[in-house]
Amino acid sequence: MSSSVTRDAGNDPSPSPLAASEAADAKTAGAGAPRAGALSRRAARLVRPVVAVLAGVLLYLSFPPRPLWWLAPFALALLAGCLRGRRARAGFGLGFLFGLGYLLPLLVWTSEGVGPVPWLALVTLEALFIGLGGLGIALVSRLPAWPLWAAAVWVADEALRARAPFGGFPWGKLAFGQADGIFVPLAALGGTPLLSFGVALCGFGLYEVLRTTREHPRQTTAALAALAVAAPVGVALASRPLVSAAAEDGTAVAAVIQGNVPRLGFDFNAQRRQVLDNHANRTVQLAEDVKAGRVPKPDFVLWPENSSDIDPFTQPDAYAAIDRAVKAIGVPVAIGSVLAPETGPLRNTMILWDPVKGPVDTYDKRKIQPFGERIPMRSFVRLFSADVDRVRRDFGPGKEPGVFDMAGSGIGMVTCYEAAFDDAVRSTVRAGAQVIAVPSNNATFGRSQMTYQQLAMDQIRAVEHSRTVLVPVTSGVSAVIRPDGTITERTKMFTADALVAEIPLRSTETPATRFGPLPEYALLLVAAGGLGLVLARRIRAGRSA
Repeated sequence: MSSSVTRDAGNDPSPSPLAASEAADAKTAGAGAPRAGALSRRAARLVRPVVAVLAGVLLYLSFPPRPLWWLAPFALALLAGCLRGRRARAGFGLGFLFGLGYLLPLLVWTSEGVGPVPWLALVTLEALFIGLGGLGIALVSRLPAWPLWAAAVWVADEALRARAPFGGFPWGKLAFGQADGIFVPLAALGGTPLLSFGVALCGFGLYEVLRTTREHPRQTTAALAALAVAAPVGVALASRPLVSAAAEDGTAVAAVIQGNVPRLGFDFNAQRRQVLDNHANRTVQLAEDVKAGRVPKPDFVLWPENSSDIDPFTQPDAYAAIDRAVKAIGVPVAIGSVLAPETGPLRNTMILWDPVKGPVDTYDKRKIQPFGERIPMRSFVRLFSADVDRVRRDFGPGKEPGVFDMAGSGIGMVTCYEAAFDDAVRSTVRAGAQVIAVPSNNATFGRSQMTYQQLAMDQIRAVEHSRTVLVPVTSGVSAVIRPDGTITERTKMFTADALVAEIPLRSTETPATRFGPLPEYALLLVAAGGLGLVLARRIRAGRSA
């Protein structure tokens, strides 16, 4: 009976189809809201990683051959937005992603001829180091005036990458992307560490200006943030008088030979005699042009690294080919060769060849490229790539800087890869170089961006030490760079050519040359001070708790 009464009263416990539908809709909506919120939170968590990768790509785009140096501060501003206020672990992860976005495209040329494994391994290792830098920046980002501490941490991270492992890999320093920028005079003041610091400080300060402006801060806070942007620019402009291309010790006429190679890639020197003949013949052609009055006679001539991979001290035909070319031009010539002693490692050697006396001096390359000229942990690395056995015999490093007396001018030898290392270039200038020569062989890397990245390094070195830099390259791009960093002459890639130019000789030492690593050490102390403050804060907080 109760059920009939209930039905009559309209209180039937079984729901109507409409009510069931409404209940189902409500249930679905209730369940969907948490699901949508979860998706939204996941998407939000992806924003910082994606922005970190994009910031790395933006920094890559600031590097040569693109004249977009001004993108670098904006890339670091984006990175700062990702890292500020984050925990150490998040800072490491975001820094690692930034490093991948930056270095994967920047170093893709390392895969030329050997496939992706060495490229990916190198990029991963270097990105891990940048991850450590991201960790440090995240830690100091809660301190007052944090852009200052963060920029110093960036320099500390670059210093670590330039030294470890296997002697370091400084390629991709922030400074090396600034050859055409307004910050470049900082290189003459404090070397590449100060130049990197200035760009990083400007980038981190730019983010802080945008953040404080958005949050309507106190006037003093905004002024300090703006100072972080303005100070590097102001100091760079004030350092302009350090940058000069004027001759101090007269001038000299230099010739740079680019003989070209018969093929690209790792097999460029399969026809070693052809490479030697190319450079000898181009030198003889230069001698004929001099006799015909088409070009002035040079005071000295520079050949590239590996222009004679046949040891002229053990191979009479190679000796004769070089001697014939040197006698034809009638002036001292620096020859890039590979010397193969009976025992011990090979030597990547520059030979000073006199037209009368023959070989009179040598310089052995001091910075030997790991996994290129020598193979650390050969048996282990072979598990991942059989290409390690392309280097059958390791090269050994030289010990002393090389400055050749060429027609009364001091020409300092900085062979190829050495141009990336601050100490290698500085020690050569301190040894008496009035001109820096960077004989190089880039044929291994084809038509990649590697050549232009290295050329930008050479421009920075010219400004840093106020010296003309001459760049003979087997396959290009060869160049003449004035002490103010401007390129006055250059060749095309994979052509035979010769550049003849009157260059200024200089002996003045810039502050960067004089003080050497001291500016870097000072910035390392600033970084250590910032991290020390973070540690002290945490200790105090732990005691209070």
